[in-house]
Order: sequence, then C-alpha cells, then structure tokens
Amino acid sequence: MTVFQDDKADKRISDISIREEEELVESLAINTYNIPYVNLANQTIEMDALRFVTEEDARRANCAPFKAAGRHIGLAIISPQNEYLLQIIDDLKRKDLLPEVYMASHASLDRVWERYLELSHATLSREGGIDISSQTLTHLGTEIKTITDVADQINKVIQADDIHTTSRVLEIILAGALSIDASDVHIEPEENFIRLRYRLDGVLQEITQIPVEKYHLINSRIKLISGMKLSNTSNAQDGRFSIFIKDEEIGIRTSVIPSAYGEGVVMRILNPKITQVKFEDLGIEKKLFGIIEQEINKPHGMILISGPTGSGKTTTLYSFLRQLNSTEKKIITVEDPIEYHLPGITQTQVDDAHGYTFAESIRSAMRQDPEICMVGEIRDKESASIAINFALTGHMVFSTVHTNSAAGIIPRLIDLEANPNILVSALSVGIAQRLVRKVCQTCKTEREPSQHEIDIIKKVIDNAIAQGKEVDVNITDTYKIPMAVGCAECNMTGYKGRIGVFEAILTDDAIAKLIVAQPSERDIEKVAETQGILNMREDGIIKVLHGITTYEEVASVVDMVSI
Repeated sequence: MTVFQDDKADKRISDISIREEEELVESLAINTYNIPYVNLANQTIEMDALRFVTEEDARRANCAPFKAAGRHIGLAIISPQNEYLLQIIDDLKRKDLLPEVYMASHASLDRVWERYLELSHATLSREGGIDISSQTLTHLGTEIKTITDVADQINKVIQADDIHTTSRVLEIILAGALSIDASDVHIEPEENFIRLRYRLDGVLQEITQIPVEKYHLINSRIKLISGMKLSNTSNAQDGRFSIFIKDEEIGIRTSVIPSAYGEGVVMRILNPKITQVKFEDLGIEKKLFGIIEQEINKPHGMILISGPTGSGKTTTLYSFLRQLNSTEKKIITVEDPIEYHLPGITQTQVDDAHGYTFAESIRSAMRQDPEICMVGEIRDKESASIAINFALTGHMVFSTVHTNSAAGIIPRLIDLEANPNILVSALSVGIAQRLVRKVCQTCKTEREPSQHEIDIIKKVIDNAIAQGKEVDVNITDTYKIPMAVGCAECNMTGYKGRIGVFEAILTDDAIAKLIVAQPSERDIEKVAETQGILNMREDGIIKVLHGITTYEEVASVVDMVSI
C-alpha cells in the first residue's frame, strides 16, 4: 500500500469547504498517491459492508466500509498512515477477504458512519457466521410464537422497504425458525413470488410469500455467508455457516440448486439441542429398552440402525454415545459430514475428494484403538467388511444402513458381500425406526375409531398377544383414540414434537443359524417373532392407544395394509 507522506494533509482537508475538500482529495488520490478516489455523497452505502468492521474500529481508524461484493470489501479512508487501519486490513485479509482501499473526504466517511445507527442487531462478525445478539433473539422471541408471527414480521420489514431489508428479513427467517423449532428453511422461487416454508416436526409448513424482487438480494446474502460462488447460478452448490447466540454455535447447512425461476435454497438447522435427547426419552418400549441398554454396554459387537433419511437414526446413535461416554473410554465417530459436535468424543469427517473415504476413515479410527466407534453409514462392501472386522476384534461398533425394516439389515449386509459366517459373530442387534409426531397435549381431543381402524388395531394387538409379546393396553368394546385439532401452541398443526417407533431383531441362536443360510427378509421376520419384541406396527398402535400420537401418523410411516 502507498504510504501517505504529507502529515499536514489531514489537517488541511478538515479546514476547507466540502467542495474544495473533495477536489483536493481527488487530486491527491489520483496524481500523488495512486489510490482510487471515491465520493460517497450520492453513492449507495451497502449495509452488509458495515458488518465487516465495527463502528468503534471504523472511527478509530478513520475508515468506512461502504460496499461488499463476494470477498471484495470497499474501504474508504482519510489516510493510510494509521496503525489501527493497518490492523483492520490485516484482520480482513486473515478472514480471506480482499479489502480495496479508496481515498475519501471526511464528509464521505461521516455519511457511512451515520448508517451504523440503522444497522440491524445481527452482525457478520466472524467468517462464515452470523451473530444474533441475545437482545435481538429475546425481542424476536417475544414477538414470534407461531408461523403467523414470522410471516407478520417479515411482511412488516418488506413493507418498510428500508436500506437494510435484506439482512433484517434473513435475521427474522433464522430467528423465527429457531423460535418455533423448525429443522429446515426452504426458500423456493416461483414465477411471481418466493415461497418460504419451514419443516416442523418433519412436515413442511408454508410461512409466507416474499415479493420476487427481494429474491436476488436474499439469495446473494445467503450464498455469501455460506461460502458459495455468487456468479455460479447454473450448478448446485453446498455451503455452511453458523449462527452465534451468546456462546452457543448453531450450524446451518445450505444447499442451493438451479430451478425454473431461480435458485432454490434449503437451510438445514443443526441445532445441538436436537441431539441432546436422552436415551430414556427416545420412546423405546420397556422390554426393548432393557435389551438395547444391555447390548450397548457390551465390550464388543455391532449395533445397526436402519430407516430412511430423516428418521432420527443419528439422534438415536448420539444418545447411545452420550449414555456410554466417560473419561475411561475412547470413542471415535466417522461421519459425512460432522453435523453435531459431541464434547469428549473424537469426531472425524470423511473427505472423498482427498481420498479420505469411509473405508479409510474406519481404518484410521481402528489405529486410534477406541473402545467404541460410530460409523455414520455402511454404504459399500469395503466399509461393511472393515466395520464387521472391527467389531470382531474387541470393539463396539454403531452404524446405520438403509433398509425398510430390522429384518432387512441382514440381507442388506449379505448383499454387500459380508461373510454370513463372520456376520453371525459380529452383529449383536439390528434396529429399525421411524419418527411420528406427538399429538399436541394442549389442544388434543379424542374420537371414535372407524370400523376399518378398529379391525386393524384389534388384529395388530391380537397378533402381538398370540406371539407372547408384552402388550400393556386393554382394548374394550368402546374406546377412543387421539385426534389432532390445532392451536397456537402447535402452530395449528395439532402436533408438537416427535417420538420414535421402533423394532429390533437380536442375533440369538435361531437367527444365527438362519444367517448362515442367507435368508430372505420374510424368513428372518418369521423366526424373530419368537423373541417377544414389538415390531414397528405394534409399537405404533400401542402409542396411539396410550394417547401419544394419532392413528394417521402411525399409518403414514408404517405399513398398515400387509398385516
């Protein structure tokens, strides 16, 4: 950077008129110091730029950030001969930003500094992250209780149409999602508007429609803080940023894909409190709970959980790890990607682009000599083989696999070329799970089941009793089941929170003999019926009869036809 030699220039500029000051600064910038000149009197000040430098630092260094485009930050200065200015420039560069310095007048800097008063409480003070102050969250928390409140707040800001609309709207979208415990935010461009939806308890709910003219600013803002390329609009991109609330970090995983009317954005909220579900609060029925508790405390073996994406498999595995975590045990996880950080546990992330595959990650984890290893997913024959061998060498392995039922886990592993004779010794228990929404306790009511529902419920319970399973319900000739209604407490959905529906198959002697014969899923289900463990259908129906969820919810995730 050119060093400003004239020590008297600063004083001279402050003593002359504004017009003369501008002329002098322009002349010095272009002819003497080879620094671009800028007059900010009639130029738009980008509010997002102010978030990169605090007002206190800007005034101390006699500088003013006035524009931001990608990694480029426009910085207006009075004199480069200022130690605080050099510190700010070095700090921006350390954040992988590219400061561009311009000479400007005092009047220009004053105009920018005045804009700090208009700045939202949400500040981009860390690379790839947004700080939402506790005051802002508290304020929004008092005003946002339902999805209608989110819509009202967004519409109010859009109608005001001030200079920091973009940042304020994004702040409300994120703070609103946190306030009502949304797991995902969907921003979807249509021909004439932008649709905003939240995923609440696994179901998408429309929040509001945003004017299409606001789309590009919001989209660019999200891409910028997520570390994506602003100019790339024809390819899918993935990114990530964080929300910092006091000392708590909440990760946001961003996905952008091109669509007919622009780029669709999905922000997944990785709230740490989601994974802090206690083992005993997962919703596992009493008998199965005792079995799993016994199995996870064994010194070696393999426990696999199956289910579709979003069925709570990771939360269940994390609850196992929290249950077992102690200073006496080494626990390692192999994940793709690491979504939630667990204190006291070593977590490693797969990086296929650099050759650090799932298989290589598991091998590396083995060399760390852990007592327990969690593998995010068994996805190919190599990772299956390594995980099985790991379990056979005195370690406990937790992992997931994609199948429709617990009985499907064994055929799936055999399809991945797992040796059935070895699998018998490695696999301890296979678990399948789904998530159902819990009926809102504030507004729930009861209804009489239809004849069709009565027939199915009776058949499910009678079959369970006939197989010697523990069924702690008493079906009378007249009974009622829960019905979702909807109130302000549950955002008019009738549901609040979710709970698991489970089934499991132990590798006992009967199952072990069957595995060697490479059985079908149906063969395994038949033999497992003697273990006395409820299947998902039975577990779900019992939760209905206990008033925890509705029949409709169970029927939406569990087959009620093929009984």
